[in-house]
Amino acid sequence: MAFDFTSIMDRHGKDAIAVDGLGHGFAPAPPKPGFDVIPMWVADMNFPTAPSIPQAIIRRAEHPAYGYFAPTPAYYNAIIDWQRRRNGVDGLEPAHIGYENGVLGGVISALTAFAAPGDPVLLHSPTYIGFTNCITNNGFKIVHTPLRQDEQGVWRMDFEDMDRKLKENHIHVAVFCSPHNPCGRVWERWEIERAMEVYKANDCLVVSDEIWSDLLLFGHKHIPTQSVSGDARRRTVALYAPSKTFNLAGLVGSYHIIYDTYLRDRIAAQASKSHYNSMNVLSMHALIGGYSDTGAAWVDELCGVLSANVDYACAYIADRFPGVQCGKPQGTYMLFVDCSEWCKAHGKTIDEVEKTCWDVGVAVQDGRMFHGPCALRMNLALPLSRVREAFDRLDRYVFNAPGV
Repeated sequence: MAFDFTSIMDRHGKDAIAVDGLGHGFAPAPPKPGFDVIPMWVADMNFPTAPSIPQAIIRRAEHPAYGYFAPTPAYYNAIIDWQRRRNGVDGLEPAHIGYENGVLGGVISALTAFAAPGDPVLLHSPTYIGFTNCITNNGFKIVHTPLRQDEQGVWRMDFEDMDRKLKENHIHVAVFCSPHNPCGRVWERWEIERAMEVYKANDCLVVSDEIWSDLLLFGHKHIPTQSVSGDARRRTVALYAPSKTFNLAGLVGSYHIIYDTYLRDRIAAQASKSHYNSMNVLSMHALIGGYSDTGAAWVDELCGVLSANVDYACAYIADRFPGVQCGKPQGTYMLFVDCSEWCKAHGKTIDEVEKTCWDVGVAVQDGRMFHGPCALRMNLALPLSRVREAFDRLDRYVFNAPGV
């Protein structure tokens, strides 16, 4: 490999909630003595980022002035070139791109521009906890339309249910997640086309979170929601960021793509009201460093590493953990694991399963926060040696422990 995806980074004391945040908030509990932490909960990666990013940050940081600034042409050109090369997007212009402090901030800017507190918003379930928190905290009502697994375990949208929920609840704003978090679906073009026809028929603004669009497994291809039709281009607010791609969440910095002038003006006005939705100069240079030839090569290699990790984990679950099920993700680096049958067969609760995992340092996340009634969410963005160690511990101490 040209890049380092095998070294085990010591992240303790380096501002990483993945390891230093255990025992606080909704984080897993720290392990019992004798076990180190394998961070498999919060969605950040345990790999050194693309080398072009710290190089870009250091070059800028060496100049000892960090005053007011404006986004440079290099920033916009990096996004335009990245979207063209990675997603086949043509016709993207700087005017279509707007900064957001984070994707969730962009979601709220869009919702508050076109809906009022108390209004219903359609989301698929399972649902990313960040959507749940920010949407409800801002006074909106979430209406869920469930994804359903087919005979092959692939998560599918229920278009009839979507249409019914939109009509019954008089919903005119929906949040769409592509690729989907936490299920890991990379939607096919026909699926997005069908979904957008449903939204169109119900005169629905679509806020499309595409933050995971670079992290594709097994050769899957991201289809931008705005690309499937002229109407989709007009009614969709697309949200992107380098933060998931390159593990830059601590730097803050996302962006929207909005082609329709009316939508763009309304959302930009809403985003400006806090007077704090403004870019960090180092995050701008981090994006430019990431959206480069070196960054592209790094992402390509990363996707191969993540695909191998997912293959290993899913095969291990199928071979060694009867009653534990996971739909094999096509994108992201998260597994959404259903333990319902295992818990029923062994007289255990998901709380007991989680505690046993956490006790031995396998810091997985509670899937109930994502509307999985008896589920675990697992981050596989670690060196394969750590993934193997985690599943060995799950085998010996959790799912096949003596007396279970």
